[in-house]
Amino acid sequence: MERSRWRRPSPALVVACLALFVALGGTVLAATKIDGRTIKVKSLPGNRVAVASLPGNRLAPGTIPGNRLAPKSIKGDQIDITTLGQVPSADHATSADSARRADTATAADHAADATKINGRSVGCAEGEREFAGACWDVQADRTAVGLMEAASRCAMEGGELPQAIALRAFLGQPGVLIGAAGEWTNSLVESDLTHFGATALEANGSFLAVDSNSARQYRCVTPLLH
Repeated sequence: MERSRWRRPSPALVVACLALFVALGGTVLAATKIDGRTIKVKSLPGNRVAVASLPGNRLAPGTIPGNRLAPKSIKGDQIDITTLGQVPSADHATSADSARRADTATAADHAADATKINGRSVGCAEGEREFAGACWDVQADRTAVGLMEAASRCAMEGGELPQAIALRAFLGQPGVLIGAAGEWTNSLVESDLTHFGATALEANGSFLAVDSNSARQYRCVTPLLH
């Protein structure tokens, strides 16, 4: 019986086997020898990195700009508030709905205890008393003058003569006395077509219609804001 003859492998087969061996060996070598320190900077594009394969503590600060973060991906408790600057604008800063006990309130709707609003003084000055939402002179001016003169003097102080009933009520305040010559009010009365007058509160506490040329004392009423 004729024996089979062993045939030598062809050169192409030898080369193929050698290439396969090298390829397999290289894969094993890469799996066991290559780590992050052997990878050159910027040699791997971002789309070659698996999702969640890099923890945040492996990223250098400032390497990811804010516009690359997904909306709502960072929560408030993850932000260091000491790194935030002053808020450039707020809904209620210079226009407060309510401001109490403020030294200065700009355009506040309700400033009960503010000392200034829009740069103007708030409150009653010395010699005045707050009454009925305004500042009243505690004492009537000692000079008795005509109606128009009294009204002009009050206007120069930013105020006006009081209403008749309000003046009568104010005289009930402790320490407030009516002028000895009576006091003008801004409650006008018409005497004839060419003359007019106003109601005056007399020293005895009664009201009297008086011609504008008559002389009476007066006290002014100014707004809380002046």
